[in-house]
Amino acid sequence: MKKIKTQLDSIAKNLSNLAKKIKKVSGEVRPGTKPAKKAVAKKTVAKKKPVARKTTKAKPKAKAKAKAKTTAAAAARKGTVLDKVYDVISKSRSGANIATLKGKTKLEARQLSNALYKLSKQGKIKSKSRGIYVKS
Repeated sequence: MKKIKTQLDSIAKNLSNLAKKIKKVSGEVRPGTKPAKKAVAKKTVAKKKPVARKTTKAKPKAKAKAKAKTTAAAAARKGTVLDKVYDVISKSRSGANIATLKGKTKLEARQLSNALYKLSKQGKIKSKSRGIYVKS
């Protein structure tokens, strides 16, 4: 064990000597550069804080109306694709066909096909006939 430790120590010394030589040679290879010196701590310069700009406040009524519109739109967008398709199918009495689903969910054919497949695998919907889906 002592033998391995002494060998590792000698390898470490050799590597550090090689690293010093490489730094020295790299300085000679690049014209106009000097061998690397020890790093000197740089002073940090405090950056100026940005000046706060004056903004005009919106009227409370307009702000409340805008917020109500955005929350309604966000609520309409909430829910997954599966939720949207399932809602349309569950609300239809005699089942929903592909054209109805495309129009109400505003999904592309591929998305709609995937959603119908997943819902049928989950057992939430059934195919009444070709292209018409009903809630299970």
